[in-house]
Amino acid sequence: MSMTEHVPTVHLTDPTVLVTLTGPDQSGVSTRLFSEMAAFGVEIIDIEQLVLRGRLVLGVLLTVADERDAFERSVRNVGEKFGLDVAVEYGTGDNRARRVGRSQVTILGAPLYPGALAAMTARIKGAGGNIDRILRLARYPVTAIKMEVSGAEPEVLQVELAAEAAAQGVDVAVQEHGILRHAQRLIVMDVDSTLIQGEVIEMIAARAGFAEEVAAVTSAAMKGELDFGASLESRVALLAGVDSAALDEIYESLVYAPGARTMIRTLKRLGYKFALVSGGFTQIIERIAEALEIDYFAANELEVIDGLLTGKIVGPIVDRAGKADALRRFAALANISVKNTVAIGDGANDLDMLAAAGLGIAFNAKPQVRDKAHTSLNVPYLDAIIYLLGITREEVEAADEADDEAGRGAPSG
Repeated sequence: MSMTEHVPTVHLTDPTVLVTLTGPDQSGVSTRLFSEMAAFGVEIIDIEQLVLRGRLVLGVLLTVADERDAFERSVRNVGEKFGLDVAVEYGTGDNRARRVGRSQVTILGAPLYPGALAAMTARIKGAGGNIDRILRLARYPVTAIKMEVSGAEPEVLQVELAAEAAAQGVDVAVQEHGILRHAQRLIVMDVDSTLIQGEVIEMIAARAGFAEEVAAVTSAAMKGELDFGASLESRVALLAGVDSAALDEIYESLVYAPGARTMIRTLKRLGYKFALVSGGFTQIIERIAEALEIDYFAANELEVIDGLLTGKIVGPIVDRAGKADALRRFAALANISVKNTVAIGDGANDLDMLAAAGLGIAFNAKPQVRDKAHTSLNVPYLDAIIYLLGITREEVEAADEADDEAGRGAPSG
């Protein structure tokens, strides 16, 4: 019989049986179990298996066999052969069919304590959610776990868990659990104090003798206390007369955020595209984009005449609204839905971009930015964002090994 001739459907009133095996993990358990079950003409509805420190938990939900006693004896014999505990429970239907709302909840901690998880799971329950599955994504440089949650709307979970995460000192991301999660994604990143450590404009100002003045204005602008465009023009005006060769020196001295190269390399191998959207300067951003094989970038251009900075910007300023516009433009160029964009930034001028993205992440951001973003990441490792996207540490290491084998390894910083 072909697979298209019979599609089993289990209704909420149909009898089912859950068989659970627990004990020391051994080779051949599943093969023997399913071979025994095959003799009874039952259909598999669901399977879950977990191995933790050599301990196996295997659960199989099935339609009920006509010969219940013989079926139970058969599966218990499998347990006896392998030294496993066996539980056989009868019920009706597949309980998960009754739940609405599917979310992926990722929690990061460095370290992660049981008390924090107790508080977070209580919030999930309070929002009407049920945790269907828990998976560890990483244990270093952060501990990251993923929960698949049903029964609560993602928007409600986002609000509830963000508040609790701040109280518990952990990071959390809530994403809709559906087909779009597997589609191609676009990562749009701020540069200064996000992808790289420090602010380029302050590095240039140090050479002009206005480091303190520019740093004070930059800090106020990033907090949202000043209009970004006006503050940028006033800061750039102080750079008049700086030799453009200083930009080469600054580029060579840049330090990437820890884990930046790992994040970009790993996600690009998985089919993600990247864009840099910066209030900084094309003379620096273009070179970063080329070095990291970034797909798109947008930034401001410093005017240079006769080898010297004039203190002016060429063309329209990439400000708060401009960053959000760039995100939408690059998503269209990549033929990627805006729902499948991820924006990462730290300052007030990133807020529109973070709000426009499918997932906006405030990375080591100012408090007012953390409060308004979809989620926040407060550990110093940029590659921790990989885990917020549901990718495991093992997948990261596999990507690194593949690069090494191909002779394309790169530093992880």
